[in-house]
Formats: sequence, structure tokens, C-alpha cells
Amino acid sequence: MRLEDALPQKGSQKRKTRKGRGIAAGQGASCGFGMRGQKSRSGSGTRPGFEGGQMPLYRRIPKLKHFPLINRQEYTIINVGSLADMAANTEVTLASLMEAGIITSDDGPLKVLGNGELSVKLTVKAAAFTTGARGKIEAAGGTCEVVE
Repeated sequence: MRLEDALPQKGSQKRKTRKGRGIAAGQGASCGFGMRGQKSRSGSGTRPGFEGGQMPLYRRIPKLKHFPLINRQEYTIINVGSLADMAANTEVTLASLMEAGIITSDDGPLKVLGNGELSVKLTVKAAAFTTGARGKIEAAGGTCEVVE
């Protein structure tokens, strides 16, 4: 059996009701739309989302505050000042920071922020760097590598 074989039996389809063709037809005169009003007139009525002239919901929503960003990127963040305790010429990654106990939870890819001072040469591998953090790491003689 194929999809094109799934058809109603011949002659079993119900005919469309003919509206406005007299009382005997069952939908005479007002055709089931009532006596008066916007929905009884010819034409399509109102568009979807129309609220009778009141400012509709889809136009009110973006004006309100505190709507969260959709698909917001969550990062595990660390400041440059926290990296000052690391040994010189160390490769800093999310895994190495977890082993050292500097970071206790993995909330996503690593992002380095620029708060604090750094005087140790480090190779930092992270998903994102702020401009301040990148400047402080490179000023100390270290390198910044962006990792996916």
C-alpha cells in the first residue's frame, strides 16, 4: 500500500454546504454568521493577532524589559588576577584550571576577563578574551590562543 492509494471510497466525499440558498438548504439568509457585526460581513474578517484596535500583544512584548536573550552563550569566567599564582611558562586551559582547583565548576567554554594584574609569562588557551585581558597577558610576555 502506498500513500496515493489511501483515498476515500468513490462517492463517499461529502458535498460542500451551499450557504445563502434559502431556508430549505439549512444555511439560508445569514448563513450561520448571525445578524450583524464584523464577522457577519463578507470578506476575511480580521487578520491574525488583531485585538480590535488595542495595541496587540506582538507589538507590546519587545517594549517590556527583562526578556532574556535566546541562545545566550554561557562561559566559565576567570580574571587575569587569578592566573598570577600559576607557574611561569604554564599552559592554561579549562582542564588545567579545574585540576589546580582555581575553577570549581565547568559552566561552558573558558573566557578570560581583564580584572587584576599579571606578571607571569603564560600560554592561555580559552574560547574568548576581553581586550583588557589579552593586553595584560601579552604585556607579561605570554600568548593568547582562541580555542573552539
